[in-house]
Amino acid sequence: MDESKQIDQVAKVCHETLRAFCQTLGDNSLSPWEDAPEWQKESSRAGVRTYFKRFAAGIESSPEQTHERWLREKHATGWKHGETKDHQTKEHPSFVPYEDLPLDEKRKDYLFAAICRAFCESAAAEAATARAKK
Repeated sequence: MDESKQIDQVAKVCHETLRAFCQTLGDNSLSPWEDAPEWQKESSRAGVRTYFKRFAAGIESSPEQTHERWLREKHATGWKHGETKDHQTKEHPSFVPYEDLPLDEKRKDYLFAAICRAFCESAAAEAATARAKK
């Protein structure tokens, strides 16, 4: 599988996992991946790309770093803090430093990072096995 397809696959898993988690909290604002707007898909892809690059360089990405990357991306695209999540006005209650996030919001960053890490580790193990067979 080429890198673009891998990134898309992992981004979709991250998106759907976060969507399911948000639903347990009563937040139904995320559409299924297939119906999600392209900017939302690209946000997930960007997070995955960043994680992959850091992993390849031997740098572990913490949930806090995941959130800080998200904040930079949102800031660059005009988002700001708001009491409720509103895609039209680009306001989000999580547009705060990581330490100020409620626990459930921090859990989303943990989930995103854990999914990326699991994929990277399994891909590295598969590559090592393939090399060992040669």
